[in-house]
Amino acid sequence: MNIGEYLRVARRNWVLVLACALIGLLCAGIISVTAKPTYTAETQLFVAIQSSGSVQELQQGNTFSQARVQSYVGTVTTPVVLQPAIDALGLSVSPEDLAKRVKATSDLNTVLISISVTDESAVQAAATAEAIANSLVRAVDTLEKPKNGGSSPVSLSVISPAKAPLVPSGPNTRLNLALGLLAGLIAGVLSALIRTGLDTRLRGEADLRRLTSSPLLGGISFDQEASRRPLLTQTGHQSPRAEAFRQLRTNLQFANVTDRAKTILVTSSLPGEGKSTTATNLAIALAQAGQTVCLVDADLRRPMISEYLGLEREAGLTTALVGTVDLNELLQPWGDDNLYVLTSGQIPPNPSELLGSEDMGLLISRLEGTFDVVIIDAPPLLPVTDAAVLSQHVGGVVVVVGVQKIRYPDLEKSLSALSLVGANLLGVVLNRLPAKGPDAYAYSYYSSEEPTAKAKRRKRASRNASPAHGPGTESVFDRTISGSDFQPAKVFSNSRFSPVSSDDTTSRGEG
Repeated sequence: MNIGEYLRVARRNWVLVLACALIGLLCAGIISVTAKPTYTAETQLFVAIQSSGSVQELQQGNTFSQARVQSYVGTVTTPVVLQPAIDALGLSVSPEDLAKRVKATSDLNTVLISISVTDESAVQAAATAEAIANSLVRAVDTLEKPKNGGSSPVSLSVISPAKAPLVPSGPNTRLNLALGLLAGLIAGVLSALIRTGLDTRLRGEADLRRLTSSPLLGGISFDQEASRRPLLTQTGHQSPRAEAFRQLRTNLQFANVTDRAKTILVTSSLPGEGKSTTATNLAIALAQAGQTVCLVDADLRRPMISEYLGLEREAGLTTALVGTVDLNELLQPWGDDNLYVLTSGQIPPNPSELLGSEDMGLLISRLEGTFDVVIIDAPPLLPVTDAAVLSQHVGGVVVVVGVQKIRYPDLEKSLSALSLVGANLLGVVLNRLPAKGPDAYAYSYYSSEEPTAKAKRRKRASRNASPAHGPGTESVFDRTISGSDFQPAKVFSNSRFSPVSSDDTTSRGEG
């Protein structure tokens, strides 16, 4: 991981890191408040050589005393010094336990020894320090006394008697709070790294790049109103959601720069990732750009497009595939632009067989010859094989990825399934992206002046979430499209998707 990825992890988990830091700070505060105060008393001793000789002898004696001071410092916490102090004060502790509360130090190049004692009682701390200092004086005198008799050449004197401290030395609240905060931050960062390592949910573009190098066609931010108002025409023209689908439309045109894919299959890995709303709004955006668009609901298990657009669902794709109704009567116009919808029709017992049939390929070919773009909403890739089968009949596939919903293994399986059947993957669309944060997908868009007539048309379309024409009221082939010279009636007049009589059912092809 580079620095940018670490920063992204921190931004994703800043709440966790902050919570751990506050918990560490709180624990340190509780410990500081509930801990009993302790007092530290200190005494100081001077080490001297008992000599009255020449200056040179005094200098040698001073060097000797400095060399012996460190030995005396180490002697302070031994039973030789501590046990007499315990006996003198009548303490009920062992020398080992008392040694944990005693500290002896000496400054370099000096003959001074400092002894400090910590206790819950200020008076007891001072008395213990004084008793240890006196015990050290006697112990050194005994240890340094020559074996052949005579006095010790070294003498220790107390130059700073111990006094009962007025202010407790512990607990050190500031230090404890700082350490608690630091420990909490460290715990939070470690928790964030562990959580990121164990979390296999895809959260943004950076995670997508770990799995595939396929083009990112666009990102659609999460909108709480999308569940109530899913259509592009139900939101403001310059809203981020509308701009996202226009950006998707533009990027799709660049991804399909050779114009090889007139039919685009929109699918996802799992249900609930937003493929149907993406397919519907992409078709609306393409129609608003002046193209003639056919939106086909090929999700024959959970069809949703008819519900979004308020169209008749009972007669549609499956009706055309079995050949009971003319395709002219099944295409339903919607809105004020050149958008026509072929709903799913009745749900069949064999969706995979219908979508993979020769009739389906023929239907797509006829639609490609009539419309500029054909958008097909297909079922998810992982639960069923419908999308993988159908991808062999289309020019390109767009995979919608619902962030924070799909996991890495699921997306890998989906992309592998498409690769296995040789599908032309045009790119990926990230849906439900957060509007802010490290995984947000930002857009730069500008207001533009539109012709008055076109602005009025868009305003009428945004108010009208229902189709401008009811199903069956006007045939697509009887309607004149301005700016277009296609003649659908000629294309479909000799096709197999024409009405047949009941006496002709035996000669009809396989559906």
